[in-house]
Amino acid sequence: MKTQLELAREGIITQAMSQVAAKEGFSPEVIRDLVASGEIVIATHPNRPNQKVVGIGTGLRTKVNASIGTSSDICNIDLECAKARAAEEEGADTLMELSAGGDLDAIRRAVLANTNLPVGNVPLYQAFKETTSQYANPGKLDPEYLFDLIEKQLADGISFMAIHCGINQYTIERLRKQGYRYGGLVSKGGTFMVAWMDINGKENPLYEQFDRVCNLMKKYDAVLSLGNGIRAGAIHDSHDRAQMAEMIINCELAELGREMGCQMMVEGPGHVPLDEIAGNIMLEKRMSGNAPYYVLGPIPLDTGAGYDHIAAAIGAANSARHGADLVCYITPAEHLALPNEHDVREGVRATRLAVRIGDIAKYPERRENEKTAAKARRDTRWADLENVLMFPEVAKIIRSSRTPANEDTCTMCGDFCAMKKGMEVFGDDIKGDKVTCPHAP
Repeated sequence: MKTQLELAREGIITQAMSQVAAKEGFSPEVIRDLVASGEIVIATHPNRPNQKVVGIGTGLRTKVNASIGTSSDICNIDLECAKARAAEEEGADTLMELSAGGDLDAIRRAVLANTNLPVGNVPLYQAFKETTSQYANPGKLDPEYLFDLIEKQLADGISFMAIHCGINQYTIERLRKQGYRYGGLVSKGGTFMVAWMDINGKENPLYEQFDRVCNLMKKYDAVLSLGNGIRAGAIHDSHDRAQMAEMIINCELAELGREMGCQMMVEGPGHVPLDEIAGNIMLEKRMSGNAPYYVLGPIPLDTGAGYDHIAAAIGAANSARHGADLVCYITPAEHLALPNEHDVREGVRATRLAVRIGDIAKYPERRENEKTAAKARRDTRWADLENVLMFPEVAKIIRSSRTPANEDTCTMCGDFCAMKKGMEVFGDDIKGDKVTCPHAP
């Protein structure tokens, strides 16, 4: 079986490429060429015929990922399936199943059966969880078991994997020489791999046998997302030497993986102050040959717990604006507790808003819906306005709960409606769809 990347390099337009082209408003030839260059990846899976096909990368709408999963404290398969369905209902593009408690095979398969979204995961979670259950010591992880587990998860239907290939002895040395960190290590999979390397005095097998990882991914045409196990968990650690060492290695591996015919993404960057986001994305794009960038937030401060979904949305809007391709949502429970279904819905909504804000700055030609909404609001055509809103049902609930005396207005202004008065003064001057202001898009 050839990958989307290999087929594109042969000049072949696949059904998946045609589907992405139709969704995104490009010709199939443009999508094929960007897949061939590695600037777009397509999340598909041969064992999931009903899975939605999602393109991620240059020129495409910035996508939203929702992460779910159990923990050692809260483990309920029905809840995870409900969260998966909620994420899809709210408009997430991809889903990550990140369970670390319970029967992980059963949970993964149940989630895959309850969504049509492409599903990703982090294989190190299950590897270390089951090794700990068996030996009471995660340091006893057998690399052969890890590679077998990766293939089992891929065969189940996983479409993309965050695999921590960029952690190696050089990266760990940077942590030690810089005196560790203010915010410590925050990646579960990455931290346990660092500990495994320290205990065993060995190199990371995922780095050492990178070609083996790529060959497994190619077998199922899955996207290899190079995990950021050394990402900063505090803004004061942002872009420290350890983070940059891993980013450089991941960007090199992205190039090597593409040469092997594997679809590749790079992950980053964690907690990053607002003024560093543009530089972070520029570095990833430049060093990786414009590989799709999958970002967590980023979260631009450390004191927003309880409202981290809003903080992350601010970071996400800036990330999308400057070229991020896939944004992992943050929920209100981030840093505090395992998200519930309500948190999932709020996280997806906030992140969808954020990437929309970023996209209309990045692609000015995509502002037509905003103009349509503005004109409907100007003309107080409430039904037409609701038709172009991102969250029309929420808008209907709010408006109907506070019904105005005059239905042409809303209860914000009532009799003093600026829109209504403005139309009385200037309504006759409207010239179709033309506006003479030179700054109008």
